Amino acid sequence: MITTGQQIIRQWYQQKNWRQFPFQQEMEDTYLAGFSGLLNAPTGSGKTFALFLPFLADFINRHPDYKTKQNNGLQMLWITPLRALTNDIKKAMQEVCDDLEIPWKIATRTGDTPAAEKAALKKKLPEVLLTTPESLHLMLAQKEYPAIFKSLQVVVIDEWHELLGTKRGVQVELGLSRLKALGRESGVLSLKSKVESQDLGLQASDYRLRIWGISATIGNLEQAAEVLLGNDFPADRIKMVRSNLEKKLLIKSIIPENIENYSWAGHIGLQLLPQVMKLVAKSKTTLIFTNTRSQSEIWYHAILNSYPEYAGIMAMHHGSLDNELRNWVEQALHAEALKVVVCTSSLDLGVDFRPVDTVVQVGSPKGVARFMQRAGRSGHHPGAVSKAYFVPTHSLELLEGAALKEAIKRGIFESRDPMLLTMDVLIQFMVTLAVSEGFRADELFAEVKTTYAFADLTRKEFNQLLDFITNGGKTLAQYDEFLKVEVANGLYKVNNRRVAMRHRLSIGTITSDLSVRVKWLSGGSLGTIEESFISKLRPGNVFWFAGRSLEFIRVKEMTAYVKKSTAKKGMIPSWSGGRMPLSSQLSAVFRDKLDEVAHGIEKDEEVITLKPLFQLQQQLSHLPQSHEFLIESFKSTEGHHLIFYPFEGRLVHEGMASLLAFRISRIKPASFSIAMNDYGFELLTDEDIPIEQALEDASFFSIDNLLDDILHSLNANEMARRRFRDIAHIGGLVFTGYPGQQIKNKHLQASSSLLFEVFTEYEPDNLLVRQAYNEALAFQLEEFRLRAALQRIEKQSIILKTIERPTPFAFPIMVDSLGRERLTTETMEERIAKMARQYGAEGVSAKESGKKPRKVGVVRKKGF
Repeated sequence: MITTGQQIIRQWYQQKNWRQFPFQQEMEDTYLAGFSGLLNAPTGSGKTFALFLPFLADFINRHPDYKTKQNNGLQMLWITPLRALTNDIKKAMQEVCDDLEIPWKIATRTGDTPAAEKAALKKKLPEVLLTTPESLHLMLAQKEYPAIFKSLQVVVIDEWHELLGTKRGVQVELGLSRLKALGRESGVLSLKSKVESQDLGLQASDYRLRIWGISATIGNLEQAAEVLLGNDFPADRIKMVRSNLEKKLLIKSIIPENIENYSWAGHIGLQLLPQVMKLVAKSKTTLIFTNTRSQSEIWYHAILNSYPEYAGIMAMHHGSLDNELRNWVEQALHAEALKVVVCTSSLDLGVDFRPVDTVVQVGSPKGVARFMQRAGRSGHHPGAVSKAYFVPTHSLELLEGAALKEAIKRGIFESRDPMLLTMDVLIQFMVTLAVSEGFRADELFAEVKTTYAFADLTRKEFNQLLDFITNGGKTLAQYDEFLKVEVANGLYKVNNRRVAMRHRLSIGTITSDLSVRVKWLSGGSLGTIEESFISKLRPGNVFWFAGRSLEFIRVKEMTAYVKKSTAKKGMIPSWSGGRMPLSSQLSAVFRDKLDEVAHGIEKDEEVITLKPLFQLQQQLSHLPQSHEFLIESFKSTEGHHLIFYPFEGRLVHEGMASLLAFRISRIKPASFSIAMNDYGFELLTDEDIPIEQALEDASFFSIDNLLDDILHSLNANEMARRRFRDIAHIGGLVFTGYPGQQIKNKHLQASSSLLFEVFTEYEPDNLLVRQAYNEALAFQLEEFRLRAALQRIEKQSIILKTIERPTPFAFPIMVDSLGRERLTTETMEERIAKMARQYGAEGVSAKESGKKPRKVGVVRKKGF
């Protein structure tokens, strides 16, 4: 039976001349039946309407006088990972409400919302509020916050796949656990109407909110739903709705005209700029995605220098630009005023730019799901074709392009593994609740245990956290600043206004190097740059930022003042965390493609193009098949080189390189220099390496004693110390400062480092220190993936080749080794060219317009 609300929604579709997709109809029926769950739909498929319209139908069913203006209270909470997404979603929702004569004003509450609007929201809540995980927790930190959510019917987590596997995702889990508890306490019933519930005799525990997530396709959708809903949700009240829409996708690699002269390593794709600009000229609007903010600045200036006619119809968009600049770019895209935008992941998600018909990806995206997300920016409406072009920055990346197309064809997508037992996030959440209404330990422990992240939390661990926020734990009891929460009659509460204010300013789990705002000397903000870059500048230095050439004047109160420069050259800011490793799924398909090459299968245009390179690799060394593991050995003036090729991604290679160097050192003590990229790693020492003897030992690639060997082979203490800095920030152990008065980065590092040392020495069982070591293994070294790689290699035939000079596979790794600390006045291009001449490496392009000197690779000097 079709309800009144459904009839009204279907009439609205007809008025728009739109067809309701089957998955939207399924979502409507599922929602109105009271289910919670996960909606799996690709970008541009109408997923916002798929959830918002059933919510409106339900409201209309419950409120026949829905056109009458009344105080309904907050009905829907829509959480997005990016503030930028709220503008488009708000506009679409408001248009529907206006069309249906529902007298609502859709509102947003994010970090960009003006203080006056936030104050107005406290006085009168909208029926629909769009917000972020951080703003949700800020709402939970308000006095009398339960009144805000007393009428809440549904919570929607948009782009859940982006939050899953991050601490922001854990924030969402904890926030939902509190909202579910409030729903039960206030009697909000979404499973059935109140009348029906009395008939069915449902218990109080059945009173709960509807919770829905929206996710793109990932490898573990079922688990994603479990994490979202928690372990207290009845399995028979959970549904997965899949769109099953086959997105029309055209993917093409941009092939260098002469692969023999294309760079083997060390470049960012600007040699292919003319071919990219031909695509731009033929397209209505093009998004050029780069993997880092620095690359976006370089590409923007390269286009402007070579194609000045694009001035005024070209823009740049990345997360460090001022919000007003980003908003202008988004509005200009909507208005079809821009021909091309150079951007980063800041435009990855849900923002709807219908004029965009072409996407260009510069360099490998390193993940299948990430590439699909970006490709979906073009043709961003149902039925449209998404056109995506892949620009390799060096020769071997072409094979990654072939692997990307194959993975998408086979439906292989990365999983997002959920984070577990993140004690820093839980500490922050406990203090958040203590700042507002306070909490009781038994009740909060029961709530927290319903989340996927803390299902295995023990009462002993929870009690340790309680002791930590009230008494400073075992080691900080003498310092008043760590005694934040007081207990009275079993209620844990923050009574100190200064503590409460500092905590509200610190809510969130996004951590990065301290940022300095960049402003014109004459007024106006351009965005933010990390303090570590600004600290290296001297007055008069020129750098590129926000698409402009800027002259640095001075720094005052965490603001860098600049003026326009006419200089054609300048430094490019660098931001931490820019380099992404190859995902395990893309690595596996890459190895499949390499196996095809080794067997002479040439069905991909990328493989055909790379034939000269593969022939040279076979001539100089070997092309490994799937059952083979290649190791190359050679001598140079630098010393003895061993190069291993697991093709498992940079982070796995970092751990494996140190591990194998340690195991070799047990045969013969040596000092190793290590370099790696996504394809393999190099061990370099000044003495002969006993690799044959090492390979005879069955334990060389074994996972036996793996954890102990990793801890011995790496400076695990230093790795954990680096992770602890962010943990200390999130857990409230260090305060980053008040707005405009941020504490300097070096002081924050010193404070967190001192705390780490104190805990390590006097409280070895400290939960935050344990978390730091676990995170170092799981995220910095990808220990689980390393273990699987070693098990695979153990079953393979080892091919050890002694070579005369670096092969096409080896050269890119050795280019990464140029990042080793050394005094030099040469640019990176000059050093690559010198290496190419030294080893007679054919096909290495040493110059590329727009390339700036920079350190390449993650390289360590280690001694054993």
